[in-house]
Order: sequence, then C-alpha cells, then structure tokens
Amino acid sequence: MPKPQLLIVEDDDATRESYTTFLAKRGFRVLEASDGKCALGLLPLAQIVLLDVMMPGLDGWEVAEHLQTHYPDKPVLMITALGATNQKLHGFALGIDDYLVKPVDLHELEARIRVLMRRNGIGTEITRGAIVIQPEERQVHIAGERVKLSPLEFDLLRTLAAHPGKVWSRADLLRSVWGEDYFGVDRTVDVRVATLRRKLGLRPDGGQYIETIRNHGYRFATEAASND
Repeated sequence: MPKPQLLIVEDDDATRESYTTFLAKRGFRVLEASDGKCALGLLPLAQIVLLDVMMPGLDGWEVAEHLQTHYPDKPVLMITALGATNQKLHGFALGIDDYLVKPVDLHELEARIRVLMRRNGIGTEITRGAIVIQPEERQVHIAGERVKLSPLEFDLLRTLAAHPGKVWSRADLLRSVWGEDYFGVDRTVDVRVATLRRKLGLRPDGGQYIETIRNHGYRFATEAASND
C-alpha cells in the first residue's frame, strides 16, 4: 500500500537530503522545500508536513500559522534545534502535532510519522461505527455494503471522519477539501453535505453520521465512532 506524501521543509540541503533518502527507502513519497515560501505552494499536495523553524525569509512559525489557518487538518511535525520548553509550547499553540529536537534519529523520525498517520487515519483504514473508509482504494463501505461516492464526496467524508467530534466551519471545509484557491460559497458545502448524507443514510440509532452544529458548521458524530 503506498505511503502518504510527506513535505520536508528544511533549508539545510544535507539535512533535508538525509531525511528524504531515508524516508524514500522506507516507502514514503517525499516533496522537498528549501524555505517557507517554497513550502506554501506545495502544502496542498502534502498529507504530513515536516517543518523546520529557523529558515531565511518565511520561517517555520509563519508556515505553521498558515497551516493552522488554511489547512488545519494537515498533521505537522516540527523538527528544529530550538528545544526550550517555551519554544515547544509556542509550536503547540500554533497547532503543530508533534515536536522533534535536532539532531534527529531517523528511525525515531519514521516512528513519529507513523504515529501521526494512525492518529489522522492517513494511509490506513478509518473505521467509524459501521463505516469503513479505505483511503488508498478510495472506497467506503457501510455494514459491508459499498457506497459509491464522487471524489469530492469521498474527500469530504474522509476529512470529517478522521476527526470525529471536531466541528468544521464551512470555510475550513472549503479550504481543506476544495482547496485554498477555490472561490466557493458556504452554500457549496451545504449542498455537498446534503448529498453525502443521502448516500450514507442514517446510523443504526437513527441519527445522522454528519451532524449540523448550528451557527458553526458540521462534525462527524462521535456516536458513529464509538465502536472504533
């Protein structure tokens, strides 16, 4: 099964190449960015971001802020020589998922990436109650029966189901599913969610898999994930 696509953002060529060589041999697909500005253009293609802090121009903190605003569902592993507690706390406040201090043991780096994969349902099946989502095959089954979804409906379901209970605003979903460059309106999300709900049907308890949170947006029901 193909591994997820990683984006390594690191200005030191030798360090970046060592990460890339090791992870590629372990089966991961790797994108590289030598600075923060270059990274911004590659973020839509990445499933997990490995992010250095001290870079010329746009630094890692600024890239992390951009990720939190525009791609809040993308896991971020910050890799830096800055190991003080207050610096780690600053990173977590910006929404990063994990923090690794240089020098990096490459086997530990791989282990941290795999933890992020499991937490976020990347490259593995996502099981939420009766729903089974297979990201690589891009298939969805409910109680053993396949549900045919459009590519966009699949991405919408996977995004919501990867984080049960998390409330997504319509703007967040537009950025994460449709892409940052898509100039849609909130109604676009509502229409797609309504179609997706019809295809999914109701949960065994009669509730919706995707719940509307009034004045906020949508979330995947925690009840649907209770037997995960």
